[in-house]
Amino acid sequence: MEIIKSLWNFFQSQILKMKWLSEITDSVLSVFGLERGNPIRPSIHFFIYDLVKITLLLCVIIFLISYIQSYFPPERSKRILGRFHGVGANCLAALLGTVTPFCSCSSIPLFIGFTSAGLPLGITFSFLISSPMVDLASFFLLTGVFGLKIAAVYVIIGLAVAVAGGTLIEKLHMEKYVEDIILNAKGSGIKTTELKKRNRLIHAKERTLSILKNVFPYILIGVGIGAIIHNIIPEKWVVAVLGSNNPFGVVLATIVGAPMYADIFGIIPVAEALFYKGAMLGSILAFMMAVTTLSLPSIIMLRKAVKPKLLALFVGICVVGIIIVGYLFNIIQFYII
Repeated sequence: MEIIKSLWNFFQSQILKMKWLSEITDSVLSVFGLERGNPIRPSIHFFIYDLVKITLLLCVIIFLISYIQSYFPPERSKRILGRFHGVGANCLAALLGTVTPFCSCSSIPLFIGFTSAGLPLGITFSFLISSPMVDLASFFLLTGVFGLKIAAVYVIIGLAVAVAGGTLIEKLHMEKYVEDIILNAKGSGIKTTELKKRNRLIHAKERTLSILKNVFPYILIGVGIGAIIHNIIPEKWVVAVLGSNNPFGVVLATIVGAPMYADIFGIIPVAEALFYKGAMLGSILAFMMAVTTLSLPSIIMLRKAVKPKLLALFVGICVVGIIIVGYLFNIIQFYII
């Protein structure tokens, strides 16, 4: 048991948190004359360390996920989901969302494809909620920042929100609020191609480079904001707005995060900086969930597929779910850290 614990501690500290990278960054900054005590050193250290760490983890994780995903192209996923019904199907769709390394905007075309193929609306919405909120890559990044317990609880509760939201939409029979162009569309008819191992590796590499190209600007911006928060914004400001003394911190974090657009890989460094400044965990995670699930561009795209009433229901379910999750984390924060 001690061996397993030691291996996990090594994995978490040296692989996920990359403490060796932090030490290298320290050494490099010293070589360039930024000694300890320099007021700008913490921000520069945070920026370099987090940027390299997140980029490395992202490339490795997305490559592995993309390789696995090559065995489950959209048409095969449709067939698998089509065999299940009820809450079980919602659970499966939510789990499928965790292995799709997409932001909210890139999840919507696949959501449209599933809906056009005739899958129940509740199933497709469970996928749409979980895909940007709780993918596997974010789980490993969250583990590296907040630890395994917080990351695991975040994923479990995120999946619960996705299943509950999809189930509610299914029970309300909202199919008539899907745009006719989606309902009348036919599946692509593409058949699953049996790829060789080499082709799967090429696919995984290309997918990794494509995702990195799309999300890197947001990682850069997110790490930059995190560096500013980490060293420049006074701790008392963060605590006043998102700390335990503000009962509306979770609501405020959700409202502020919802219109923004950022990939979860770009928002994690901001969350990390807020956490170390004293913000409550629930407020931080509510902000993360709102940014990744309810960004304004994704809402605009989704409006092309569904009518206003269904769109409002989707937004309402996500907002209420995120706020509940936020307050729940604030309650259990001191038991899981």
